[in-house]
Amino acid sequence: MKAEILTPDAHVFEGEADVITLPGATGSFQVLDNHAPMIAILQKGDIVVKAKGGQEQHYHTTGGVVEVADNKVAVLAEGIAK
Repeated sequence: MKAEILTPDAHVFEGEADVITLPGATGSFQVLDNHAPMIAILQKGDIVVKAKGGQEQHYHTTGGVVEVADNKVAVLAEGIAK
């Protein structure tokens, strides 16, 4: 699936991912290929992107929103630290 992580100031990540783990408002959750469409609120916590090939990238967010649709994940984060 295609994944993007954006903040108001930067385009933090863009690429293909196998799994994305996100800090949801009611707990951590994962998005996999062909996930059902959804929109969710993110709380302060870690985002882990497992890219194609197995490499993991870790980011810390202060909150935001994620949209999943048509095998694409768009994370709109308030702030990100790597």
